Amino acid sequence: MLTDKGVKAAKPAGSIRKLSDTGGLQLWVQPNGSKYWRLDYRYDGKRKTLALGVYPRMSLREARDAREKARQLLSTGRDPSQIRKQAKIARAVASSNTFSSIAQALLKKKQEEKLAEATLVKFEWLTGLASSQFGARPITEITHAEILAALRKVETRGKHETASRLRAVISEVFRYGIVTGVADSDPARDLKGALVAPSVRHHAALIEPAAFGGLLRAIAAYDGMLETRLALDLIALTFVRPGELRGAEWAEFNLTNAVWSIPAERMKMSRPHKVPLAPQATTILKSLRAMTGGGKFLFPSVRSRARCMSENTLNAALRRMDFTKDQMTAHGFRAVASSNLNESGLWNPDAIEAQLAHADKDSVRSAYARAEYWDERVRMMAWWADKIDELRSGSSQRGDAVGIPASGGEETNAP
Repeated sequence: MLTDKGVKAAKPAGSIRKLSDTGGLQLWVQPNGSKYWRLDYRYDGKRKTLALGVYPRMSLREARDAREKARQLLSTGRDPSQIRKQAKIARAVASSNTFSSIAQALLKKKQEEKLAEATLVKFEWLTGLASSQFGARPITEITHAEILAALRKVETRGKHETASRLRAVISEVFRYGIVTGVADSDPARDLKGALVAPSVRHHAALIEPAAFGGLLRAIAAYDGMLETRLALDLIALTFVRPGELRGAEWAEFNLTNAVWSIPAERMKMSRPHKVPLAPQATTILKSLRAMTGGGKFLFPSVRSRARCMSENTLNAALRRMDFTKDQMTAHGFRAVASSNLNESGLWNPDAIEAQLAHADKDSVRSAYARAEYWDERVRMMAWWADKIDELRSGSSQRGDAVGIPASGGEETNAP
């Protein structure tokens, strides 16, 4: 039986010396003087050796404790060597399944599903914020406290909406980890109540006809770039989302049939969308084609024809015309159209919603609306174009443009 003094005094020889304790515990003294703890045991009729540790980092008492743990496994029919191998594999898997690697796998899945580019960019940006805090950590080891600290870092800068979206994206990564078998739980799920709730505001829009007519006249007199004025005219006529207009490509347009077909990857809801083009819209497009038809984009960037117009261009033009961000935004044209079309009482609300490309929880009903109301949508878009001409001329308006923020329309969260 070994003693602390005997272990310390053990001298090397020309070959490995094996000094035995009880229960199969051995001290192996190497010719170079290194000392290792080993356990000699039998499992399934075979003689095996288990490495326990190195002396003096592992003392005699600690080596005996390790021996007892191994013997307990043997008493339950388990091989301690196999258990150790499995633990090593599990640690290797955990270290490779970091938050960043799972986030990248989820991003790749979203790309293969052809989600809108804006959605992918936002997801990558938000996961990047999280990864800067704990991206290299195994996803199974990340705690509530770590996630909350990352969220607080954003929240303390007053970015309540960003913090809220960041929590949701972190939660989405954890849920993906669960369904792919590399995570056990979602620690971000219960942190929603810990954050300051972001305030909700509407996209500013000149809903009242007289105010909107004043805006249309200001656009007609706009003295900036002609392409920008035509973009404002076109977004008023089509009331698509600003990003859908900025990224519009000539290949999407059939001017003969007066249809603009926006592919799913450019739509917010990742579903293809068709826009009937009124005669006024096709006239604008024909004029624009003479200017930019030789390239890919309807509205190329002033810096590079290989890129589309900047996301700030339309709102900057509205500011140049003295419409503040609390009066009108590029997104506000959707609220204006929605309000006027609904208040007219001429059109089925489902047809209006279909033209706005709003999501419907009932996918069957949504598909039905897109197809069933097409003829009505063609008539509706022609009516709206004529209404715009009427409002621009001022023939049915009273007073001048006054900034009136929208009381309805699409909602967004304040940053």
